[in-house]
Amino acid sequence: MPFGAFRGHLRTRIGTVGAAAAATVVAAGTVVVLPAGSAQAATCWYGSCFSYVTGRQYTNTTGASVTMEQEAPGGVAADGHSLQELSLQTSSGTASGDTIEIGWSVDPGTNGDYQPHLFVYHWINGQSTCYNGCGFVQVSSTVRAGMALTPGTSGAFALRYYEGNWWAYYNDVAFGYFPGSEWGGSFTSAQIVSAFGEVAADKAPSCTQMGDGVFGSQGTAASSISDYQLMGSADQPKFTVTASDPDSYDYGSVTGTSFTLGGPGVC
Repeated sequence: MPFGAFRGHLRTRIGTVGAAAAATVVAAGTVVVLPAGSAQAATCWYGSCFSYVTGRQYTNTTGASVTMEQEAPGGVAADGHSLQELSLQTSSGTASGDTIEIGWSVDPGTNGDYQPHLFVYHWINGQSTCYNGCGFVQVSSTVRAGMALTPGTSGAFALRYYEGNWWAYYNDVAFGYFPGSEWGGSFTSAQIVSAFGEVAADKAPSCTQMGDGVFGSQGTAASSISDYQLMGSADQPKFTVTASDPDSYDYGSVTGTSFTLGGPGVC
């Protein structure tokens, strides 16, 4: 598969490892914050190294939404990326899982520039597809998958299973959907909700920034993920927050529905 798609495949597999570890420390009805030093450092496979700051919840839901700061992180290599996203995944939490994603990315290999762009992505039985296509049905003339976003502003991102399809929303505009037939009608709810920042670089530690380049532990000066909500779930939204590479990227100001995140890398 193309390198960009392979990077994405590794992203989900590495994220699943973090999910499994976090599952052992979640206390029902509480906000759980793992110590920054308790997670692994960046993981490097097949030419790319991945770092994460992740808010995650195990539940059963037909949708979720978050508000995210949209940034233009520096230091992104031509074959790397820095992004923030919301993802919904089936309970298998393995390479055989189904996943849908929405967010913004600075990814020169995909977008041709160093500005943040809106993206959607999906997985079918653990198989990667492609950004902003591969079955995605665009319906809005004002909001389009792949469009450039304005750095320094915030956007509302949501995913929802509705009338047999997985819909993507940006600032309350339902701009398109992945048909449920992509999964043979079997992917109708999600059990893992993740909202996270991610850096992919050719080495670790790297000079790629996450968010606006400010450590999440510095609070309001950093990028943020906030206003987390669930749809069609009996559970209240409660994030568990972890950092895989806390010397380069960390988090702060954690509540059940929000946290700050980011960092400068090592530069």
